Amino acid sequence: MSHFRCVAKHPTISLVGSSCTSLRQINQVHTQLLITGLLDDPFLHAQFVASIALKHPNLLDYSTRALDQNPNPTVFAFNSLIRAHSKSPNPQKSFQLYNRLLKSGHDPYPDNYTFTFLVRTCAQLLDFEASRAVHACVMKRGFETDPHVQSGLIYMYAEMGLLGCARKVFDGITQPDLVTLTAMVTACAKSGHVGFARGLFDSMPEKDPVAWNAMISGYAQCGQSREALDMFNLMQMEGVRINEVTLVSVLSACSHLGALDQGRWAHAYIGRKKITVTVTLGTALIDMYAKCGDVNKAMEIFWGMREKNVYTWSSAMGGLAMNGLGHECLELFALMKQERVLPNEVTFVSILRGCSVAGLVEEGRMHFYLMRKEFRLEPLFEHYGCMVDLYGRVGRLNEALDFINKMPVKPHAGAWGALLNACRIHKNTKLAELASRKIVELESKNHGAYVLLSNIYADSKNWDRVSNVRQMMKAKGVRKLPGCSIIEVNGEVHEFVVRDKSHPRYGEIEAKLEEISKKVKSSGYVANTFPVLFDLEEEEKEDALCQHSERIAIAFGLISLKEGVPIRIVKNLRVCWDCHAVTAIISDIYNREIIVRDRNRFHHYKDGACSCKGYW
Repeated sequence: MSHFRCVAKHPTISLVGSSCTSLRQINQVHTQLLITGLLDDPFLHAQFVASIALKHPNLLDYSTRALDQNPNPTVFAFNSLIRAHSKSPNPQKSFQLYNRLLKSGHDPYPDNYTFTFLVRTCAQLLDFEASRAVHACVMKRGFETDPHVQSGLIYMYAEMGLLGCARKVFDGITQPDLVTLTAMVTACAKSGHVGFARGLFDSMPEKDPVAWNAMISGYAQCGQSREALDMFNLMQMEGVRINEVTLVSVLSACSHLGALDQGRWAHAYIGRKKITVTVTLGTALIDMYAKCGDVNKAMEIFWGMREKNVYTWSSAMGGLAMNGLGHECLELFALMKQERVLPNEVTFVSILRGCSVAGLVEEGRMHFYLMRKEFRLEPLFEHYGCMVDLYGRVGRLNEALDFINKMPVKPHAGAWGALLNACRIHKNTKLAELASRKIVELESKNHGAYVLLSNIYADSKNWDRVSNVRQMMKAKGVRKLPGCSIIEVNGEVHEFVVRDKSHPRYGEIEAKLEEISKKVKSSGYVANTFPVLFDLEEEEKEDALCQHSERIAIAFGLISLKEGVPIRIVKNLRVCWDCHAVTAIISDIYNREIIVRDRNRFHHYKDGACSCKGYW
């Protein structure tokens, strides 16, 4: 059915797809076609229907009425409408058209394109029963061996999270072609099975950009960002065409790693290749710069974008909040409302975080109320967690607990975790015990709850309770996640874990660590060793702190980066109090800006101070 691609070849009909931009102009062309009798020709009638449906998706009702004007519409006309509806806000109308096609009582019957588009409809609807019915019709009509239908079925099942069904379709294909292999790679990568996807990818004799993009996206979504960037580098070496989809995934990987140099390279590549900065790509750039700590560049891109959607605004606001600029976040929200952009759930997460970092409790409470009252948005778990954090940051722990107890849904570990962290800051041991117990009830293997409670006991020198927590962790098989810090130097990502000595330049790193330790001590700082295991001698405790992953990364940054270049680090855990204080001192001693992104927020250290203002 190659004629399906020939959508509008008649000169008059071609105007619908090229020159006509309004309903009035389409009406004029339609009138001309009726007067000349051209629409009596079934094929030309099908071209006209297809031109409206595919080139003007907002006029689907018009194209459906045009279909009714011919007593015997072709399968091409039906397929065009089914295809258009499969991409529309009401994809279920595709099934109504399919039923009309079956009842039309003339040849040809549904073809491979019909089922390709019906499968796409099922993927859009995520309707398992409809998917089974369409798959059965595919087999009944004998199209189960068509490559496009097969790849569509694989995609459909993958979208519904049914990778087993997708694998079953794939395993039934004796000689999968490029289209089918690419669909399976995409399905596995999207479902998180990147190992299997990579095996398939490597076995492909030829690979199109879709397969490359699927692998890069799959790695990025699974948190394997270094592998995503490695794949991107390989893609360039192979000379594969890079497009917007590729760059969005690459920027996501850079965001996760805090790889600012590689993110800047991707941004420069966009400029060099004159790739259009769409809303999606622009939003990805904002997110990358914000998560790499360069919020000024993020906002420069934001203000330079001609078109912005709710995700663009939300990303910019989230970046401001993440970098401690809560007031600016709220100012941007006020401007967003002036522009009449309706906020969504993501927007309010950014707003509440902005209120939290700025200590604006009343403003946070007001926005939480307006979220439901004015914008008809139901709060999600993340919003409740933000509210608990909002109360906790300013020490209003009883109000935080009262808020948790009055939640209309069962409190989740995130809400209790926010309370536990507030208890750590404000040294409320009794409430910390309650929060920790609640977290463990919900997530018995949550190592963070045990570690935080242990540290709270250690701060109050309650060594018996510290020992009890440690013993409880051993008994339940809970292991503390090792600290890991990432730093980018000259476009290369270096990863360090606690007590890591595997780096080829570790000798230099160790010497710099000793130098840092001496200078910090000379400044009069006394290490806070309470959170370290108490069965060590005091000197051993200090040595243990010096081996924390962020300290190793900072030492590497000092020996590797030119003077004046900020040291940027991403850590998988929350920065401990001692490392937090020592990093501020290092920034002053070495006259160096140090930016650390931990699992909770950004810390911008400069001249001996931190942007968090004591709340880390």
